Amino acid sequence: MMNAKDFLSQARFLESLVQSKLRQVESLKSMACRVTTVYSKDPVTHTRNVSGMEDIIIRIMEAEEALNRRIDELVDAKLQIDRVIGKVEDPQLQVILQKKYLDYLTLAKIGFEMNVSKRWVLELHHRAMDEVQRILDEEG
Repeated sequence: MMNAKDFLSQARFLESLVQSKLRQVESLKSMACRVTTVYSKDPVTHTRNVSGMEDIIIRIMEAEEALNRRIDELVDAKLQIDRVIGKVEDPQLQVILQKKYLDYLTLAKIGFEMNVSKRWVLELHHRAMDEVQRILDEEG
């Protein structure tokens, strides 16, 4: 059984993986767009290195498929997190959980947006985490 913090933090972890995969895809696309010319005294054959370009395109497609799988995992995780947050009875606690674990805001920023002290947000966050843990335990 996953604890409340790990359960709620999984979206941020997956978001990081998605961003990493996105950078990998962009890097491969950038490499594919580079054109190099090789000067040689040999006669020109007018055929390009199709196999090399084909390999790069295949790598890009594989990387994009991996990226799409990670995005699907992220969406699923966010939906699960949102579902559990929705079961928290106090709407104020729901807002704190959504801002912290789905919008990735700090507790200080949340306090600022809600016009309450960081200390009070921290107290409410503890209450919310206890509530989420209770929900997760009930769901088994």
